[in-house]
Amino acid sequence: MFGKLTWAAVPLHEPIIAITLAAILLGGVALLAAITYFKKWKILWRDWLTTVDHKRIGIMYVLVAIVMLVRGFADALMMRAQMAMAGPGSEGFLPPHHYDQIFTAHGVIMIFFVATPFIVGLMNIIVPLQIGARDMAYPFLNAFSFWIFVVGVALVMLSLGVGEFAQTGWVAYPPLSDIEFSPGVGVDYYIWALQASGLGTLLTGVNLFVTILRMRAPGMTLMKMPIFTWTVFATSIIIIAAFPILTAALGALTLDRYLDFHFYTNALGGNPTMYVNLVWAWGHPEVYILVLPAFGIFSEVTATFARKKLFGYKSMVGATLAIAILSFLVWLHHFFTMGSGASVNAFFGIMTMIIAIPTGVKIFTWLFTMYGGRVEFTPPILWTLAFLVTFTIGGMTGVLLAIPGADFLLHNSLFLVAHFHNVIIAGALFGYFAGLYYWFPKVFGFKLNERLGKYSFWCWVIGFYLAFMPLYMLGFMGMTRRLNHYDNPAWTPYIYVAFVGAVFVLAGIGFLVLQLIVSIRDRKENIDYTGDPWNARTLEWATSSPPPFYNFAVIPRADEIDAFHEAKKRGLPARPAHYEPIHMPRNSGVPFILNVFILILCFALVWHIWWLASASAIATLLTLIIRSYDDDTDYFVSPQEIALIENVSLNIDERKAA
Repeated sequence: MFGKLTWAAVPLHEPIIAITLAAILLGGVALLAAITYFKKWKILWRDWLTTVDHKRIGIMYVLVAIVMLVRGFADALMMRAQMAMAGPGSEGFLPPHHYDQIFTAHGVIMIFFVATPFIVGLMNIIVPLQIGARDMAYPFLNAFSFWIFVVGVALVMLSLGVGEFAQTGWVAYPPLSDIEFSPGVGVDYYIWALQASGLGTLLTGVNLFVTILRMRAPGMTLMKMPIFTWTVFATSIIIIAAFPILTAALGALTLDRYLDFHFYTNALGGNPTMYVNLVWAWGHPEVYILVLPAFGIFSEVTATFARKKLFGYKSMVGATLAIAILSFLVWLHHFFTMGSGASVNAFFGIMTMIIAIPTGVKIFTWLFTMYGGRVEFTPPILWTLAFLVTFTIGGMTGVLLAIPGADFLLHNSLFLVAHFHNVIIAGALFGYFAGLYYWFPKVFGFKLNERLGKYSFWCWVIGFYLAFMPLYMLGFMGMTRRLNHYDNPAWTPYIYVAFVGAVFVLAGIGFLVLQLIVSIRDRKENIDYTGDPWNARTLEWATSSPPPFYNFAVIPRADEIDAFHEAKKRGLPARPAHYEPIHMPRNSGVPFILNVFILILCFALVWHIWWLASASAIATLLTLIIRSYDDDTDYFVSPQEIALIENVSLNIDERKAA
């Protein structure tokens, strides 16, 4: 009746997992008790679980990303501790099968459930505000995209306590991920978690693409959009083109595992290298899905805190579009060693070097923007400066790996691991932290604690260099990746230094969480730095902090690139004499309910519980049919309500109506 699911699937015999499950259970019970005690269930349902407001959805994306950052880094810390203990003469404290699950989960969580939701959350919050829109083009779809992403999160977390996760590495290459070599449910958890989160990202890409094309403020042509919006526009195009490739690759793997197809097996004409091509044809554009919006954040931050216009706006736009196109022409450098031939390797090596040119254009643009400006060393600028140094190192090591001959020596070594983290952490995560600090007062109306923010910054930067620079050296010394123990005593000092670096990063995450807690506690004392009239530049600052649910009482004009900055120099216009009704989408619980059924469906498919899968599929379909008959999904905000929110004096008749 329950397919593969038995009590033996709950790994209570593993002490580490049992303690973790107990801590999670106690934390969950405490959270539910707190919500009940403070009578917040109604607010939670009304304002968050059923919201279609792009700002609240973006906040939830970022919150989930931070929670998963803690989980993903816990895996990284355990791996570092294992390697520090598993030297010559010792096997460490993690059994091989557990280490392999942690190894896979770390990569999956950090890419799909930390980096992706972090930047998708920032894009959700900021893009409509920057282009003068009241919401995304498809608010209901936006809510659905978030909750189906949460389905992926839930599946990954469930695998910790019910069954197992994949032991294949984060890209799950066949034949290791085929049913013959991975007969458990770990790869199935992997497949359905990635399919769910990938669908959510794809739908968000479509939503952002349409929003930017169709909902810009009057006067805002494409070449007057803020650079962050440009990078999001390019990113949404990459998402639309790349994520269907991942869906197809995982779909074929699903057919191999469930229905004994042979897409990726050597038997009956299959080819495992086809999976490698497909997954990296998605995977390298994914790198730029993560990095391009971070580049947009650095552009906003440098212009704001150097108190200058961005140097080379057109060059920056051109470089962004060039990177978006070239990102689809470099995927094979991930497997030069596969035997594709000298001509193919040479082409992809050259294309990899060429894509460094527009990236270099961007770096010089940020440097020239800061040159001659009055740079304020706020946390966003500190993250930007750390990025400029660290990402340049990652870029140079990437050009080295772009040489097929060098890659043959370095590909399977820790040098590659160091390069990948060098690019993703410095290029993406540092940018997300800069964006979090920069836009936090816009979203919440108060500023983050700068002292704790700087503590977090320095712990992250010191920890990063200690954790990953030794890996470059170990790569040159011949240490291969994917090890769970080693027997060369010459490697030990470098591994110890890397572990110390991980401890510093742990302190950085701790200061980040502490900073959020302290800033919320002291929010009435914090002053929004956007009070400086020369700091706020782009259109999102033209509304209050935090913005009302309708964003703009009157849609502003944007006839210049830095629309709000230029408007301030001329003197902002007075409030309008009257307001027009605003058409807004109504909250809906359907996306949440739909994805509860989808979560049950995916869980049932993982464990081969076919009756439950059928029931949840029918429930999902019926919910969609019922939703299609609901025509009362929008409403109008009255001028009187707008006036009250905007704190405008009303005459006697208007006050009576309000």
